[in-house]
Parts: sequence; structure tokens; C-alpha cells
Amino acid sequence: MDMTEAINVIADAAVRLSCKALFNAKLSDCTTIKIGGTVPLLINVNSVDSLTCLLKLIKIYGVTFMVIGNGSNLLFDDKEHSFIILRMNGDFAEIKVNGEFLDCAPGAMLSSVCRVAARRSLSGLEQLFGIPGSIGGAVFMNAGAYGREISDVIDSVTTINADGVTKTYSAAECLFSYRESVFIHNREIITHIRLKLTRGKSDIIKSQMESYTARRKEKQPLEFPSAGSAFKRPKGAYASALIDECGLKGLSVGGAMVSEKHAGFIINTGNATFADVLSLMKKIIGIVELQTGFKLEPEPIIVSDNILKI
Repeated sequence: MDMTEAINVIADAAVRLSCKALFNAKLSDCTTIKIGGTVPLLINVNSVDSLTCLLKLIKIYGVTFMVIGNGSNLLFDDKEHSFIILRMNGDFAEIKVNGEFLDCAPGAMLSSVCRVAARRSLSGLEQLFGIPGSIGGAVFMNAGAYGREISDVIDSVTTINADGVTKTYSAAECLFSYRESVFIHNREIITHIRLKLTRGKSDIIKSQMESYTARRKEKQPLEFPSAGSAFKRPKGAYASALIDECGLKGLSVGGAMVSEKHAGFIINTGNATFADVLSLMKKIIGIVELQTGFKLEPEPIIVSDNILKI
């Protein structure tokens, strides 16, 4: 069976499992920066059972796949890719409250998790409200903001690997650090997250969330597509401050530009290509290193053969 036939078999199985399957999917529609080529098949996974069945078929037919969430920390090449996408999104987004614990499916949006916590007077997620990603993606990269990281409230994380074997990790076993977790390296797929929060007052929690949202709107270029922070924070400095110090606000390549509102963001002004963003990143890295001695590292996951050339 050739690859096209294998993909058709997997797509048919997805439909039988009540998962949405899309052929020749545009990755620009799946990422917050609105850049990317196409994949032969994208499946919106709706449950652990569906995921398990699909993984079995993917293994049988030797199809390469990638798992994504909301696509808020991803930059895809503009080319025609050969792998398929399994997307954990709104169809796999259940949130349950169990006392001071929140049990979350990976496709739940982080903002939705925060709202549920606030309604139930559970504190611990206020600073993370407004991060435009899924809870699964947040755990994968240990997302954080305003001195808080998702790892601060993790109780356990359950995964499944390509062979269908499940495993539950304690918070310590997740090996969290700045924008790092064990899941970046072990290729296991996050299927369940349990958060441990603390009791608070709902009105105070909501007020704090609103305050952080206002700060984001004031300081970040939310009106433009972006992949979030373009660079990781180097030890002993802040990427945005270094870029600003070098006078790079407004620097552009094609449709990609360093935000004039927040130097830590590279925005898509409307027609940016993958090559535009990568070229701009390279320029920023070179100038910042030359002028300050700090070597910046991209924060988004870059899916391209060209990543090694940065």
C-alpha cells in the first residue's frame, strides 16, 4: 500500500471515530502566526480512545505524524509537508473540577481552564490567563507569564506513546524548567492533565485575571498574528529588552516585522512567509549578539529543514 492509500485508510477510520478529517490542510489556518504550507491530512482528535485507534493505524502503515494544539508556538515552513497532523483542539477539551483539582483534556484552551478555575474560586492560574494556547501545549513547553509557569500548578500528566502505552508522570517527573519539559524530548502525547489549585475568592481571582489581560492588551501586539514571544529569555537578560536596546523595533523582512509595541514579538503584517520570519530571526540574533554578546534562541517550535541554519 502506498502512502496515499494509507492516508485514505487513516482518514476513513477517523471519520468512523467521529473525528473531523481534512485533506490537504493549510497549516496557515492552524497557527496563530498564520504561516505554513500544507499537510496531506489533518485530524481533529476527539478522545483518548480515538487517539489510541489512530496511533495503531499510523504505526501499521508507517505514516509520519505530528501532534499540535492551538498552534500558538509553532512556525511551519511554507512547503508541502509529507507528515499528517493530529490536532488536539475543541473536540478534546473536557474540564472537570474535583475539589481543588482540575482534570483537563489536552485540547482545552488555557483561557477556558482559567475561567473554570475562577468560577469555582480556585486560584493559581491568574497570570496565565490570556496565553493563546491549549492546556496540552502549555504543559508541553511549560508556558508562563508574569512570574508564573504552568508547572507551578501541575499535579500529574498522563501520556500515550506511539505504541499505545500510557504513563502518568508526577510533577517532578515532568522535568520542568524554563520553556522545557520531558515531553519535548520523549515524543509521548499528552492526554490528560491534573492541576492542583488553591482556594481563593472568585471576585478577586477574576479581578486579577482582568488586570493581566489589560496589561497584555496594553503591551503586546495582540492585533497582529504572531507566534508569541519570538525568543527565549537568555540567562541574565530579557530578549525584548536586548532587541529594543539594539534599536530593532520596526525592523522588517517582507511581511515579518519586529513589533513596534513589544520588541519580543515578530508579527505577520499580512503577507509574511516562513522565509521572511526566519530571515528576520537570523538578523535579530546576529545583531543582538554583536552588540550585546547575548545569543538569542528562538522560542517557537520551527518545523523545517532550515532550522539548523539559524
